[in-house]
Amino acid sequence: MRELCEMIKQQTDANFLNLITAIRTYDRNAPVCGAPAWRYVYHTIHSADKWFFNPYVYDEPDFHEPGMDNPNEPCKTVMTDEQLLEYLGRVREKTARYLDGLTDEMLGERPEGCDMSRLELVLMQFRHISTHIGMLNGLTAEKTGRLPVYVTPYTVGRLDSGYYE
Repeated sequence: MRELCEMIKQQTDANFLNLITAIRTYDRNAPVCGAPAWRYVYHTIHSADKWFFNPYVYDEPDFHEPGMDNPNEPCKTVMTDEQLLEYLGRVREKTARYLDGLTDEMLGERPEGCDMSRLELVLMQFRHISTHIGMLNGLTAEKTGRLPVYVTPYTVGRLDSGYYE
C-alpha cells in the first residue's frame, strides 16, 4: 500500500517548489545572524539531502567542505543561486525516487543504524524546510514589500503568474 507515501511525495514536492520560489526571490547576501542568507539555503538543502533518508549513511556532495552546512561556521566556498538550485534539483529527484520506493508500512520502520523512523525523518524535514522558507520569505517581504507565492499540491498553478502574491 502506498497511499500515505503518495501524499508525502506530493507535499514534499510542493515544499521544494516553495524553496525554489524563496531562492528566486530572496536577497542572497542579506545578513541572517551574521551569515549571508544563501548559507541558510545551502543548510536547508543539505539537511534535506542528508536527514530525509538516513543521516548515518550519507556521502557529502563533492563541493561540500567541512562545516559548510552550518551557517555559523566560516567557509571558503561560495555557491551561486544557480548552483544552489541545481543541488536542490538533484535532492528533489533523489527524494522523489526514494519515496517511490517506499510503502506505507515502511514509514514506521527505522533505516539501518538510525534511531528514528522514516516518518520521523520526513516530518523533521518538513518542519525544517518550512522554517527556513518562512525565514527567507520574511526577509524578502521586509526588503521588497512583496510576499513570495506559497503553493500546495493543489495550488501549484499559482506559480504561473510569477513568484510573488
